[in-house]
Amino acid sequence: MGGMITVAVQAGGGSRRMGRDKALVRLAGRPLIQHVLDRVATLGDEILVTTNHPEVYAVLGVRLAVDAVPGQGVLGGLRTALAAARGETVLLLASDMPFVSRLLLGRMLALAAEADVIVPRWKGEYEPLQAVYSKACLPAAEAALEAGERRMISFYPEVRVRVVEESEIAGIDPLGLSFLNINTPEDLARAERVVGRLDR
Repeated sequence: MGGMITVAVQAGGGSRRMGRDKALVRLAGRPLIQHVLDRVATLGDEILVTTNHPEVYAVLGVRLAVDAVPGQGVLGGLRTALAAARGETVLLLASDMPFVSRLLLGRMLALAAEADVIVPRWKGEYEPLQAVYSKACLPAAEAALEAGERRMISFYPEVRVRVVEESEIAGIDPLGLSFLNINTPEDLARAERVVGRLDR
């Protein structure tokens, strides 16, 4: 990997548990997706938002990419991002993780040359919606979709993967706030408490 970097944020769609589009839920007065965009603004050469509701996100003033085949979940969103990205390296982020760490993401981008996927593992779980993907992953992601897969990690065995382990993350983000995602009103209330304390 190398060259241009595209930062792609998956805006997704409605959320049953929040009762509305999560990316637009407000935290400290700003939509969740705006928190993510503000944190990653200078990490890449271009910013891309994948969504099936471009009319809703036009207000963000960033480049939008719409899924060619809607309804294929996050893996379909990754395919959209890889296909639309002008960069060879794509930093993919969910729109509902407002506390992503620029330091951690920068570290992951610095590892991009080592593998096709740079993915953190936190509390024993991969975090594929906060990972770095090479455009070279596109054929494997498409093949997984063709096979009916929906899980982000389904194509990992077909590509070179570099895992960023908890021991590496802990020095940068000991509490794992990067991976706090907002699924419920309770999560949002917790995030409101966190946002008041954060200085970075």
